[in-house]
Amino acid sequence: MYKKNIRLKKSDFIVGALFLMVCAATYYRVEIGLNYDWNWGKIPQFLFRYDEASGKWVSNVLMWGLFNTIRLSIFGTLLAIILGTIMGICRSSKVVFFRLISGTYVETMRNLPPLVIIFLVYFFIGNHLLPYSHLGDALQGRDNLLVTLVTFCLAPPESLTTFLSALFTLAIFEGAYITEIVRAGIQSIRRGQWEAAHSLGMTKYQQMRYIILPQAFQRILPPLAGQFISLIKDSSIVSVISIAELSFRANELMTGTLLTMEIWITVTVMYLMLTLPCSIAIQMLENRVARGLK
Repeated sequence: MYKKNIRLKKSDFIVGALFLMVCAATYYRVEIGLNYDWNWGKIPQFLFRYDEASGKWVSNVLMWGLFNTIRLSIFGTLLAIILGTIMGICRSSKVVFFRLISGTYVETMRNLPPLVIIFLVYFFIGNHLLPYSHLGDALQGRDNLLVTLVTFCLAPPESLTTFLSALFTLAIFEGAYITEIVRAGIQSIRRGQWEAAHSLGMTKYQQMRYIILPQAFQRILPPLAGQFISLIKDSSIVSVISIAELSFRANELMTGTLLTMEIWITVTVMYLMLTLPCSIAIQMLENRVARGLK
């Protein structure tokens, strides 16, 4: 096999020297100039602790926040895909009313700061819609499989309404971006596919269901997966409405222990453990889809 010879240039040595200088300056600021008393020994207990009652190691504060972040990301993505698919079809519709509704939704969500959207949607859904459903009250006090499943997948009954408010908030916010992804996927399908489906006597619903959407989703699968990573990162926004996800737990822990750098570096690593494998998987998915479309 032919191996290409790599020849280092003068510019490579200059860039390498600058990189080493930056690393040395960073190390100096952290270890000497920062004047910070590092205490990494206390961090593991915030991840897992030994429960003397059960005699087992159990998760602790930071892991609780990580689990909530995973729940918000998974179910928020599912809801956002459902909402984005419906709105994406409306954006591609010939009916002016559908295009107007979906266009207003997309432009509103994409042109407002995320924090404003979080507060508007959260207080509207959390204070005026979900409390009347009495979901949490119906589950409280019961001990059955449904309560266990809801607690594991979403949240305990007493905090279910708050969790669902945050979940719907993320879904509505991210759904606007998925709408545009779905619209682009539908419009990328050649007109001949529509005409061929029409010639077979299919209705508009059948054309979209069996012909157009399967091809469109094959093309938009990589950007949809990328939106999942975006939602993992955006889930930290809901910490401002007291949702106990990873950033909220870290902020609480930092306030109580004053281990500022240790806690936030740990949280950074935990977020990277979630997003980097997803990024690698998306890259592999993009390569596979690209080969399939050739």
